[in-house]
Amino acid sequence: MTVFPDGFDRFPFPDDFGRFPDGFIWGAATASYQIEGAVTAGGRGASIWDTFSHTPEKVADGHTGDVACDHYHRYAEDVRLMADLGLKAYRFSIAWPRIQPTGAGPVNPDGLDFYDRLVDELLDQGIAPYATLYHWDLPQPLEDLGGWTNRDTAFRFADYALAVHDRLGDRVRTWTTLNEPWVSAFLGYCSGVHAPGRHSPAEGFRAAHHLLLGHGLAVSALRSAGAAELALTLNLGTVLGKDEEAVARVDALLNRQFLDPALRGRYPAEVLEIAARHGGLEHIGDGDLAVIHQPIELLGVNYYCPTTVSRSPGEPANPAYPGTEDIRFEPPTGPVTAMGWPIEPAGLESLLVRLSRDYPEVGLLITENGAAFDDEVRDDRVPDPDRIHYLDGHLRAAHAAITAGVDLRGYLVWSLLDNFEWAYGYHKRFGIVYVDFTTQRRLPKDSALWYREVIKRNGLQGE
Repeated sequence: MTVFPDGFDRFPFPDDFGRFPDGFIWGAATASYQIEGAVTAGGRGASIWDTFSHTPEKVADGHTGDVACDHYHRYAEDVRLMADLGLKAYRFSIAWPRIQPTGAGPVNPDGLDFYDRLVDELLDQGIAPYATLYHWDLPQPLEDLGGWTNRDTAFRFADYALAVHDRLGDRVRTWTTLNEPWVSAFLGYCSGVHAPGRHSPAEGFRAAHHLLLGHGLAVSALRSAGAAELALTLNLGTVLGKDEEAVARVDALLNRQFLDPALRGRYPAEVLEIAARHGGLEHIGDGDLAVIHQPIELLGVNYYCPTTVSRSPGEPANPAYPGTEDIRFEPPTGPVTAMGWPIEPAGLESLLVRLSRDYPEVGLLITENGAAFDDEVRDDRVPDPDRIHYLDGHLRAAHAAITAGVDLRGYLVWSLLDNFEWAYGYHKRFGIVYVDFTTQRRLPKDSALWYREVIKRNGLQGE
């Protein structure tokens, strides 16, 4: 059940400030394992996150995605909620284990049927479906064969992408291959804080390369099948600091390790040198970079905060950034979110300007931006002024980037719903809609109603 609080129908917006371009895309994003639940329904197989979340001490308080937001059963209600908020686009991810429970072979028609219904519901409400093919829920049988450290997984991913497009391609225009491959590779296979929970720098670099290879193979297959608009979504950030070498090294690992192969057909020299020291480069096959370097229409930008680094002799490498010996990752010095992440909207503007300058051939779409705060229901409302301030600041940064000439096509807030926040379980709330995980009641926060007005006037409130 969705409830809109009384007395919060409108926010005052003047007509002469912060207008975005006509056709600017306003929407929200989610991910399959974080919201769907129903982990055994409709023939769905197990994913690495099912295994990881059921492993003791991997996720806070033993939380799992078994039920999550029960979106699998409540998708129609959730789409009506999106329509009530005025969303023009909805970025969702498809659970590979619903489509191919073992990660290969014949498709599971019941799994495809769910996304068929979801897409039709979105279109009926005038909301454009933006499909992401991989948001971290790898089928467990593929992980048992090596997961993303196994080169074959890239080819299985392309097969899966084509199978989904065969069913939904007549109605879904925009297809994203991967969401945040840095996270999949280096939090999943290197630092081990995400599924599958491995701890190997060599496997991190190998997984990163095979994810990129899967992206290239999938783009080629989808292009041949007639996909209209293809994208890759990366978690990108501005790297700050006074030591130029330290900044360049971290930027290479976080940003250019994925940007340059996909958009330039080459790896940064710093990444190759570090990877060579951590297991070698044998996983990079002849012709791989040509496969990875496929034309795409959109680069999805997931931005939350900048990273600040300094030179610190003797500092061990950050577990998620192999090769960062003698570099200190500085703690925030100003306001932070409930995740402890610094709030720096200016970092988004500088990132967008940098991407536009360095990779001008691809359009940009903010595919995730948002913040977790400690929200509470008060008198059937969820006042979240800190989130409104966060979103307002980042939208101002996006508007400034557009004014500077950046080809920014849209903004998708993270996230539509409070959900299963990976290793944090249900303790961190990113949603603009509050979810009571006991009753599954949905309650739009003040930020959702504020966002509805932003969308309605295609612009921001004056200072």
